[in-house]
Amino acid sequence: ITNRQYEGQIRNMGDTVNILEVGPVSASAYTKGATLTYSDLDGADKQLLVDQATEFHFKIDSVDRAQSMPGLMEEAMSEGAYSVADTIDQFIAAKYSEGVSESATGNSTTDVDVSSGNVIEQLSYVGRYLSDRNVPTGNRFGIIPPWFHQKMLLAEIGGISATAVPLVDRGSYVSGFVGQAMGFNFFMSNNVSNDATTYRCMFGNTSAITYAGQLTELESFRLQTTFATAARGLYVYGAKVVRPNALHVGYWAEASG
Repeated sequence: ITNRQYEGQIRNMGDTVNILEVGPVSASAYTKGATLTYSDLDGADKQLLVDQATEFHFKIDSVDRAQSMPGLMEEAMSEGAYSVADTIDQFIAAKYSEGVSESATGNSTTDVDVSSGNVIEQLSYVGRYLSDRNVPTGNRFGIIPPWFHQKMLLAEIGGISATAVPLVDRGSYVSGFVGQAMGFNFFMSNNVSNDATTYRCMFGNTSAITYAGQLTELESFRLQTTFATAARGLYVYGAKVVRPNALHVGYWAEASG
């Protein structure tokens, strides 16, 4: 749900990436032979700070490894990578606070109860508000909790699957994708920010959030104080909401039906 166009510019935690945004370029009527007056581009310079770091580490006793199935180290590495990814997902989910809300879809003080009877109406408001703010219709996404997904299924919204379906992005499979509907790619996630009653569901265009991350350390080695092999990895990252108007937040609570 993010754009990662600046990712190649980072190397370590504490790195800063300068994001230059191009301001509006005006158009005017042309008069043949007239002298053109050139205006300066008024771009806003923003900074993405790589200020987050997540690590994993574990060890496998030599006896356990000898008695276990082949590929134990690889399986453990995969679990470590998943834990890192889940932490990053929660970090990005917290960016909801920098998005825009409207009273019709709830706000930080008053949520809206959502059932199968009004879920389509709520989603239509989200699409309308994004379009009102001139947010591109391509690459729009919606992040929803399981209960909201169920309301969509009960409302028989076409394009939404009861189970996750394959989606490949940048050559990798994307988790949680449940289908396309009403102009959005929908992803189901347990990391939607909530207080057990109100869920802050993020919708928008991938231009809203810029993300950059880098695996800086990944190694396995023999421990000297015991008969075991250890592994550890370090991942640094950062994210910034660069277009708040392209990020809409629905404040929703589950209703019966």
